[in-house]
Amino acid sequence: MNRRTTLVAVGALAAVVAAGVVVPRLLDEDAEPGAEDTGTSTSAPPDEAVPEQLEALALDGLRGPLTGEQFYFVLPDRFANGDPTNDTAGVDGDRLEHGFDPTDSGFYHGGDLAGLSEQLDYLQGLGTTAIWLTPVMTNQWVQGPQGQESAAYHGYWITDFTTVDPHLGTQEDLATLVEEAHARDMKVFLDIITNHTADVIDYEEGEYGYRPLTQEPYTPVVAEGDEDLKVPDWLNDPARYHNRGNSTFEGESSLYGDFFGLDDLATGQPEVVEGMIDIYTDWIDTGVDGFRIDTVKHVDLEFWQAFGPAMLEHAVAGGNDDFFMFGEVYDADPLAMSQYSTTGRLPATLDFGFQAGAAAYTGGGSARDLATLFAGDDYYTDADSNAYALPTFLGNHDMGRFAQFMGPADLRHGDLAERVAFGHTLMFLTRGQPVVYYGDEQGFIGRRGDKDARQDMFATQVEQFAQEDLVSGGPGSRDRYDTDAPLYRHIAELSALREEHPALADGAQVTRYAADGPGIFAVSRLLPEEGIEYVVAVNNDVEPATASFSTYAPGTEFEPVYGTQQAITSDDASTVSVQVPALSAVVYRSATSVAEPVIGLEVQVSGGGLAGRAPITAEVGVPDAESMPFVQVTFAARPAGGEGEWQVLGTDDHPPYRVFPDVATLPVGQIDIVAVAKPLAGQIAVGTATAVVAEQAQ
Repeated sequence: MNRRTTLVAVGALAAVVAAGVVVPRLLDEDAEPGAEDTGTSTSAPPDEAVPEQLEALALDGLRGPLTGEQFYFVLPDRFANGDPTNDTAGVDGDRLEHGFDPTDSGFYHGGDLAGLSEQLDYLQGLGTTAIWLTPVMTNQWVQGPQGQESAAYHGYWITDFTTVDPHLGTQEDLATLVEEAHARDMKVFLDIITNHTADVIDYEEGEYGYRPLTQEPYTPVVAEGDEDLKVPDWLNDPARYHNRGNSTFEGESSLYGDFFGLDDLATGQPEVVEGMIDIYTDWIDTGVDGFRIDTVKHVDLEFWQAFGPAMLEHAVAGGNDDFFMFGEVYDADPLAMSQYSTTGRLPATLDFGFQAGAAAYTGGGSARDLATLFAGDDYYTDADSNAYALPTFLGNHDMGRFAQFMGPADLRHGDLAERVAFGHTLMFLTRGQPVVYYGDEQGFIGRRGDKDARQDMFATQVEQFAQEDLVSGGPGSRDRYDTDAPLYRHIAELSALREEHPALADGAQVTRYAADGPGIFAVSRLLPEEGIEYVVAVNNDVEPATASFSTYAPGTEFEPVYGTQQAITSDDASTVSVQVPALSAVVYRSATSVAEPVIGLEVQVSGGGLAGRAPITAEVGVPDAESMPFVQVTFAARPAGGEGEWQVLGTDDHPPYRVFPDVATLPVGQIDIVAVAKPLAGQIAVGTATAVVAEQAQ
C-alpha cells in the first residue's frame, strides 16, 4: 500500500503587505488544515544564546554551482554552415531520402557543429557563457504522411541515441566545439530526450486515438527493415513502449500517450530507466556541461527521482562538480513546475511562468501581476534548489519569438523595437539565468508557431524568411551576424552590466513596489557576502513614472549604475523615490554596506495544510524598527522531542518567508519545526513550532 503524508499544523498563511506590494495568498482560502491547530511558536530572547546545532542552520540562500549563466539557445541546422559536405549526411537521392532542402522551412538547411565553432567569437561578444543546442543525436531524417513529410532538422526524432547526426557533423566536431567553447570560458549544454523516440512503431489496428489504462494497449508493429533501426538495441523492443495511441495532453494520456505520434517510452520500467541512464552518462563523458531535458512533464516523477541524481553523481565522479540540468515543463504554474525540481529531484526547470509574465508586462500589462509571479518563487525552495537557478526566456522554437507576443502583426519598428529591448532588460535584471533565443539579437520577428520561428542566421533560401521584416532593419537574404545590430549591442551591454555587478545576476531579489496597472516594478538585489543593496526599477508604461518604496538603508546615498546619471538618497525610514523613463529601467547601488547590526530580531513560525506541498511560514520582525533589515530564514524539521539531525527544508531570502515542502519527505507523526533567521549582521533569531504528519492510505 502506498503512503501519502499530509502535514497538519498551525494557522493559515496571511497576505503580506509591504512597501506598496500585496503578495497574495497562495493557499486556497477554503483549504482545510486537517486537524485542530497543534502548533506552538517561540523566539529566542535577544540575550539568550542560540544552541550550536541551531546556529549551524543560519544559512545563506542556496546558489547552485551554475546560477549565473547567460544562455544562447540555438538550432545548429539554422545557425551556421561550416561544412557543406555534410548537408545531405553523405546520402544521395532527393530530399525525402536525406532531408536536405534549404528552400523549405520544414527541412534541413545545412547548419552544423563546425559552423557553431566558427561563430564562437560572435556568441562571446554577446556575453554568452553557455550555449544550449537542440538535440545533436542521429534522427529519423524524414517523417510524416505522404505529401506532408518534413525533416528532423530540429533534432527531436531520435533513432540512434549514441551518435551525432551526420547532418550536424561527427563526434569529433562536437569535441572540437566543447574544447573551443571551454577555451573561451563558455559552456555547452545538450538538449536530451527520455520521453520518446522517432515514430517507428505502427499499430496493427490502424487506429491512433488514445486507449486508457483500463483497456488493452494497441498491437505494435514495425515495418520490414526498421526492426533494428534504433540504438541501443533495447529500444527496438516494442514492449518498452506504452503503445496507447496519441496523447490528448489531458489526464493520464499526458504520461502514457504518444507525443504527437512519437513512440512513447514506458519510463516506469526499470529497463528503460537504466537504459536512459546508461545513454546519457556516456554523453556526459563527452565533456559537455549540462543538459536541457525535453518533455519532462510527460514522464513520471519516479523516473526523474532516479535519473537526475544518477546524472549528477556520474558527472561528479568524472570531475565535473558543476554539471547542471534543467527540464522543460510546459506550464506557467509554479506549483506544477516546481514539483520536478523538488519532489522530482532535477536541479531546475525552464521558467515558463516568467515567459508568460514578462510577455504580459512588456506588452503593457499590470506590474502587480509581475509581483505575483515572483511571489510564487517560494514553491521552488528546498534544501538543494530554488528559483534563482531557473533559466528565464522570452520566446523559443515552439511558441514563437518574443516580438510576436508584443501586439498586432502590423506593429513594426519603433515601439516594437523598444518593447523587445525592454523585455530583454527585464529578463537580465531580475532573478534567474537569461536565455537568448538565437536570432532575437538580430531582430528576427517571425510568426507564431514552430517552423516560422526557426529562421536561418546565414543567407536564407526560404522565400518567407527572406521577405520578413526585422525589429530593426529590412528584409533580405544575407548573413545575420551583425555585432552592430541594436539588439545585439543592447544585450551585450546588459551582459556586461551583470558581469560588473554580480548581485544583478545572482543576488537575492526582494520585491519593493508594483504599480496597480502599467507602470513601475521595483526590486532590491543583494549578495549577503557584499552587503551592498542594488535597487532595480523598470517601467513598462509609455510615459515616465515615479514611485517611492522602502530599502534596507536609512539615510544612504544610492549611486547611479544604469539608465540614469542622478544619485538618490533614502530618508531616515529607508524610503527612496525613483523616476523611470518610459519602457526603460534604472539601477542604483548603495554607496555603503547595509549590513548594520540587528538587535531584537523575532521569529514566529506557523504552518498550514496543503495536500502534498504544505506551507510552513515565519513572521520576522524587529520591534519599533522603522524598516526591516535583510534577513534569510532557514526552515528545518525533525521528529518531535528528538535530538537527531535537523532536516533542512530550504532557505528563503525574501518576505514572505516560507517553504512548501513535499510532506512525503518528512517523518510520520509529531515533528518539530524550526525557523532560524539570519541578518547580515547581529544576532540570529530562532522560532519553533510543532506539527503532525499523518499517514493516509491512497
